[in-house]
This record gives sequence, structure tokens and C-alpha cells, in this order.
Amino acid sequence: MKVLQHSEHTLKTALISQNPVLVSQYEKLDARERRLMSEAFQPASHLFGPITVHSQSDWITSHPEVPQDFEQFFTDRHRNIPCPEKHIIYMQSIGSLGNTRVISEEYIKWLKGYCEAFFYGLTVKFLEPVSVSATKCSFRVNEHTHNLQIHAGHILAFLKKKKPKDAFCIVGITMIDLYPRDSWNFVFGQASLTDGVGIFSFARYGKDFYSSRYEGKVSKPQRTSSSDYSVFDNYYSPEITSILLWRSCKALLRWIDEESNDLSRATPRKSSDHVNLQKPVEAFQDWREWIVKCIAVLEK
Repeated sequence: MKVLQHSEHTLKTALISQNPVLVSQYEKLDARERRLMSEAFQPASHLFGPITVHSQSDWITSHPEVPQDFEQFFTDRHRNIPCPEKHIIYMQSIGSLGNTRVISEEYIKWLKGYCEAFFYGLTVKFLEPVSVSATKCSFRVNEHTHNLQIHAGHILAFLKKKKPKDAFCIVGITMIDLYPRDSWNFVFGQASLTDGVGIFSFARYGKDFYSSRYEGKVSKPQRTSSSDYSVFDNYYSPEITSILLWRSCKALLRWIDEESNDLSRATPRKSSDHVNLQKPVEAFQDWREWIVKCIAVLEK
């Protein structure tokens, strides 16, 4: 286990710029915002702690990348900025997000609410769900987990064609595992900043993905035809739990505490659809406490 921690000088160099445009933005910060920002410069800050690398397989260790300071991010010509003509985040579910239609709809409602709270000022819209076969993507059976996987790059190409003209971006979400190329074991997600498209899988965030109880496993690691998508019919989706939701989107205070925290009743289309679902937020409490601490700094 390794702890990555930077000095106050390093943090200030990375976060503060002499760029006139950025300087003018800093000057607009009020005293409360300046207090919160100054917390990021303190190595012993109770709000912004060091990063702990738990193993050599962690991304930050196994995939070293050139550091980027805030000015480089701000001036990056590929950085997309929302505008009145492009202010909508479109989300496209691929395959089922839950074991029933009602559960899928509730999960979408929770995720939409979170995204609109996190990306404040942007509108989030869900497109009609599509099947795996509609994407015409390649797929395989993972030789280690024996779970089905779909090709992330092919999904991005599909999403690029579907991207609406008023989209800030379009993001695919799926409960099916992803792989970016034949030589890789898996990937959680992949995106193209220039095209404004991305795909993310929640499959490995389920509590039983690696266990023998996971019903999405294929009994034998046989090769399937790249055009026979029937293997995805009735494909098992992981249970939507608090841990899965927390890992998927972490937390915002209002979103955690809003009234839908109480027992919510999905509107059934027929009597057999009736279900009571409670938004699973118990794993969000550490993040709630962190947000409360940030608000306390702002309100001093």
C-alpha cells in the first residue's frame, strides 16, 4: 500500500494559474469560496486527503500518465463547454438495467436525479433503451470470469451515430461487462472527448459479479457467433444495491436527503407491475458527511 501526497507548493502550482482569463475568474470568488479553495492547498486538510494506492494493479500505478495542471485543462482545445445550443446530457441504456422493467425505471430515475444535481445547469435525458443486437457490436466470453462482454469501441461508434444535435454529450450505460480490445481483460468504461461520447458498465460494481452465484456466467467458455445476440436474451443483471449505486455515482447532499429517500412507489402500468422500492443510499453516508464539512467551511 502506497500513499501519494503532495506539498502545499506543488498543489498551489497545479491549481493556481497566471493566465489572465483564469485570474479574472479567481478574483470573482467570494470569501467563502476562497476558504474552501484554500483547503485544497493544505496537505493535512480534513477535506482533501492523500490518495492511497492499494496495489500495483491500481490504474494510477499500472498506467502512468503525464500530470495535467488546471491551466492545461482550462486551455485544452479539445475541452467541451456547454452552451445554449448544446446543453443536454443524453444517456442511452444498453440492455436491461434491472431484473424487471419497474426496477430499471426506478434506477434510471435515481441516476437522472443524481446527474442533474452533479452537473448543475445541464439537462439529463434518457433515450429509449436498446438491445445489444441494435448496436451491432462484437462480443465475447471472458476467459477468466466466463461472463459475456461487449466491445466498448464499437458501442462508442454506435453512440456517435445516435448523438442528437443539441447534445453536450451522449453516454451509454450498461450492466454488461466491457472490453476495449482482444488483448485486454476488461475495462470499466471508455470515452472520446472530441466526439462527446462515452460508455460505462456497472457490471463489476455488483456485489456478486465475481462469485459463483452470478447468474450471468456462461456455463462453458465456448466461442459464440459474432452475429448471434440471442445469448444476451434474459441475461442476468446485478442487483441494484446501495454499494452499486454509491460506486456508480458517489453522492450529493440534496440528492441523498431528498424526499425520495422515503419509501417510493413506482407507478405500475398493470397490477402485476406493483413494487415498492426504497432508494438505497446507506453507503453514501461518508460522502454526505464530507459534503456537510464543505458547507461548514463555506458558511464560516
